[in-house]
Amino acid sequence: MTGLFERHRPTLTAALAAAARRDFWSAYPEVPSGKIYGETARDDGLAAYKARLGKPFDLAGHPSDGTVGAEVSPYGPALGITYPAASVDRLVSASRAAAPQWAAAEPQMRVGICLEILARLNALSFEMANAVMHTTGQAFAMAFQAGGPHAQDRGLEAVAYAYAEMVRTPARATWTKPQGGGEPIVLEKHWRIVPRGVSLVIGCNTFPTWNSYPGLFASLATGNTFIVKPHPAAILPLAITVEVARQVLAEEGFAPDVVLLAADAPGSEITRALVQHPEVAIVDYTGSGSFGGWVRANAGDADVYTEEAGVNSIVIADTDDFTGMCGNIAFSLSLYSGQMCTAPQDIFVPRGGIETNEGHKSFDEVATGIAAAVDALLADPARAAGVCGAIANPATLERIAEARQLGRVVRDSAPVEGLGDARTATPLILAVDAADGEAYAEERFGPIAFVVAVDDAADGVDRAAGLAERKGAITAALYATEEARILAAADRFASAGVNLSVNLTGGIYVNQSAAFSDFHVTGANPAGNASLTDAAFVASRFRVVMWRRPAAG
Repeated sequence: MTGLFERHRPTLTAALAAAARRDFWSAYPEVPSGKIYGETARDDGLAAYKARLGKPFDLAGHPSDGTVGAEVSPYGPALGITYPAASVDRLVSASRAAAPQWAAAEPQMRVGICLEILARLNALSFEMANAVMHTTGQAFAMAFQAGGPHAQDRGLEAVAYAYAEMVRTPARATWTKPQGGGEPIVLEKHWRIVPRGVSLVIGCNTFPTWNSYPGLFASLATGNTFIVKPHPAAILPLAITVEVARQVLAEEGFAPDVVLLAADAPGSEITRALVQHPEVAIVDYTGSGSFGGWVRANAGDADVYTEEAGVNSIVIADTDDFTGMCGNIAFSLSLYSGQMCTAPQDIFVPRGGIETNEGHKSFDEVATGIAAAVDALLADPARAAGVCGAIANPATLERIAEARQLGRVVRDSAPVEGLGDARTATPLILAVDAADGEAYAEERFGPIAFVVAVDDAADGVDRAAGLAERKGAITAALYATEEARILAAADRFASAGVNLSVNLTGGIYVNQSAAFSDFHVTGANPAGNASLTDAAFVASRFRVVMWRRPAAG
């Protein structure tokens, strides 16, 4: 058994216990503090990031037919980094060549290597934070958490589930069948884990590590080689990940090509060719529903795990904390400028208004209350920059401009002050009627929200759940004071395959998903066909194969 497995066994044991308990636990501290990561860690991480700029990213021994790289920070400057690029056939051939040795390794060996990779990535969290910040537009604090410790927790969660599934069957057993008065039949039986083969992870622009690590580490732990295909605008975070993984593999005597980077250029993407390659056995994808549909239709015999687009909703029936409700919703709309797959888009409010601790509030008063809370949250430019960050894709700004025509503007979007050349936008809030389905019933990615007038709260719940069933949704939220209404909504959203948050007014938001407790995406509506992370996410990445013979006398 590998020394790495023993070194990291306490972490694995704690992760398994946390997943069973579903209470708060994290292996990797989310606070970017020098007391935790070292007094010079912040400066060292920034220096390491800057040292990569304007030069080739060296992946020793990696297949290469040339270089690519055209990343530009949403905050302004070009990164100027080039990465090794190789043809699809060359990448797949290299992956297959590395596969037999990795597949033959004991599960504990592979899991120990995965845990070591995660530990080293954690030590690089400040460098990763800068890489994520300048490829996605996330503000530094969010980039540190989501790109570093939170992503690492999600990777660890996948490793823990994979380990549990792999050791469920013993490696060896003696099988004895009585034969009446005669000698029993005694067989020696052996079982081994057989991976599926080459795994492909397709990264996204906005959360390159958080969304990629579950599939990446689930495949790696279960014995599959993997090729990670980053979004062309966000290569660096996954290149760093590949670099670390290849270093650990080489140190432990394995071919580094167990892990490969499939970097490409905008307009010359190789994603489709990788998905359609007959040797690719597993595909993990995060991104738009339109391309997700193409992946599912064209991946051949590969197992496909997707997280796709959806329309996330909030329903307001009534509240006993109007100010707290508005503040919580305002933060959810503003966080990373709405560029989260969990961000709410539609807010269903009875057109006759709601009852609150501040008295009756009309529909317009609810809408303006939320808008005023956004204004208050973002009044300080430094705070606004820290909450909103920058816009990852210029197309999002175009989408905001077009959306202004879709309803009555309650709060207009505007740039965040003080960020110079950065692409920025605060939330656009529009008021519409439930009959205006063409406006609000499609995902409009970015800081765009609709306050939708409905007949009553029950109508709002049904419309929100119906949207989830037809278009997909990852999150839903409800504000209500009656227990019967809450339970009825929980039933309705469960039938639509949506996780529901109720009466959030404090420091937890509908956007947030916690490893070891929250199942991110359910796989039960069009927003994705898999969940991060459950047993189904890992168990089909390998097969259990037996050989047997009569036991020696």
